[in-house]
Amino acid sequence: MDKLPLLIGHNDTLLSLALGKHGQGRSFFERSEQGDIDLPRAREAGLAGGFFAVFVPQEAQERHSTSPKPEPRKPGELRQPPGIEHDYALRVTMEMVADLFRLEAASGGEVKVVRTVGELIACLQTGVLAAILHFEGAEAIDPDLNALEVFYQAGLRSLGPVWSRPNIFAQGVPFGFLHSPDTGPGLTEAGRELVRACNRLGIMLDLSHLNEQGFWDVANLSDAPLVATHSNAFAISPSTRNLTDKQLDAIRASQGLVGINFGVLDLREDGLAEPNTSLDIIVRHIDYLVDRLGLDGVAFGTDFDGTLIPASIGDVTGMLKLVAALVEHGYDEAALRKLAYENWLRVLERTWK
Repeated sequence: MDKLPLLIGHNDTLLSLALGKHGQGRSFFERSEQGDIDLPRAREAGLAGGFFAVFVPQEAQERHSTSPKPEPRKPGELRQPPGIEHDYALRVTMEMVADLFRLEAASGGEVKVVRTVGELIACLQTGVLAAILHFEGAEAIDPDLNALEVFYQAGLRSLGPVWSRPNIFAQGVPFGFLHSPDTGPGLTEAGRELVRACNRLGIMLDLSHLNEQGFWDVANLSDAPLVATHSNAFAISPSTRNLTDKQLDAIRASQGLVGINFGVLDLREDGLAEPNTSLDIIVRHIDYLVDRLGLDGVAFGTDFDGTLIPASIGDVTGMLKLVAALVEHGYDEAALRKLAYENWLRVLERTWK
């Protein structure tokens, strides 16, 4: 089988590169052992594009951590970072969005920030790496949603109302294991207005870090397919970040999609931060989600550069090993095309304006 063009639902490469500006440097255009994605490794893997997240770390971690996202360790414990200030979030968000546009400009035509499905398809056809601007948490958005309008015009096409911390729009789901994702209240009234505005503009809403009540609030309000860009099956790994069968059924009913998360803490049945995690558990989650959502409802999410990835994957080049494992497991070329990019195109065609 020829190398598949791969679209991935979530990466934190912009954060990794931003941290690199402050002493841990690497270039997106040079192959490196640091981080999970750079352009040479993306080419090797057949990466055609993905959702490039803007994630604002806790202020104390902004300049000092290559892995700023806290992770749970004790079964039953819930851990939720505190909220962050709007002014700080806006400053860091502006810096990271500008970094993406500078990366595009410096690429000599090899990277493009895409704003329409037509542009995304053109990138797939020409081999240009497509970058979809995504916000992982809406702390940079003001209550009047003025910034949302401006960022949309700049290229924002995907938004998670929360990361796993509270903001003016929702609570977010705390990190936890052996605990239900039903951890508290859902959307605020500002959050409801945010959902309506995203529907109006055609910004995809990402449910990955919402708690269960927030999920249902979006499901009851939104007229777009329900999407979790990087989540897994709660039935296999009972992490608060994962989706229950009832949630998966609602995603299927909306003709939505779940992107498989490669974070070991949301893959493993035991919840351990164990890098020696085999590809088999990823395949098992894919099987389960395909059975629950149908083949049209599953894609690759990954969370590269954002969390602990199994050593069996390693970095973006490990996608080749996963595709080979899926072939061996019985997925044919038509099924792999859906998982690799067609399902993302279908959902975006129904969401973007």
